[in-house]
Amino acid sequence: MSDEDTALGEAANAAEAVSNTRVLDVVARSGFAVMALLHIVIGAIAIALAFGQPGQAEPTGAIEQLAANPWGPGVMWAGLIGCAGLSLWQLSEATLRARHLPAGQRLGKLISSGFLAVAYGSVGLTFAGFAVGLRGDSGDSTRDFSTALVQGPLGVPALIALGLTVIGVGIYFIVKGVRKQFKEELHHFEGTRRGRMISALGVAGHVAKGIALILAGLLFVVAAATNRPGESTGLDGSLKALRDHPAGPFLLMAIAAGLISYGLFALVRARFGRM
Repeated sequence: MSDEDTALGEAANAAEAVSNTRVLDVVARSGFAVMALLHIVIGAIAIALAFGQPGQAEPTGAIEQLAANPWGPGVMWAGLIGCAGLSLWQLSEATLRARHLPAGQRLGKLISSGFLAVAYGSVGLTFAGFAVGLRGDSGDSTRDFSTALVQGPLGVPALIALGLTVIGVGIYFIVKGVRKQFKEELHHFEGTRRGRMISALGVAGHVAKGIALILAGLLFVVAAATNRPGESTGLDGSLKALRDHPAGPFLLMAIAAGLISYGLFALVRARFGRM
């Protein structure tokens, strides 16, 4: 091994040690709690959509609901800090700690944790926008991003690749839920009523979140295939499109219940999860 490789290895070890500090642990756990709250609010908005009520069933809509409360400004800054810490923690999972995994698992960890790092960072920026008085519609942001991506050098293939990546992450969540792989992230509750309840929340929540991501990813792929990037409207657009089908309201209610379940599971993850 060369001196350069040794120096890089020592730098990576030092960075990993920093990522294991108590401060980042606490902030990342608060980020899980923030995301739990958002999933519960999004689930509640999705239920309202199933009954024909207006709303945005995505992070921006949920953050807008939280910002409207008297304690809104404090919640916005707390949400920003929590999401930023969680994004940094996921980034360290995708890079620093993934290097210890077998080669076959390394790529999967890079994609899944890397995607989540970007997603949590994006939610953190939304909190920041609301904190300083800049509010937006995530559907509009998604459309603008998709349009800009299509007009870029790689164009349609890039948008299809993005959609397939989102679909892949959705499949990952479903598999994780069905196989109960989320149990590896928790301190054991096996053999207790509480453990069975947490397991049920984990299964329902991961499967519902996976389905929601697949629907959102499909919108990207369809928008790219039809060369209409304006139709890629993210989670909110996919759930509203689902509502328009004959059995849509019932499916939307099921997904909403699953998202709330995921939120409750994430609260448990925030308190008892392995970091």
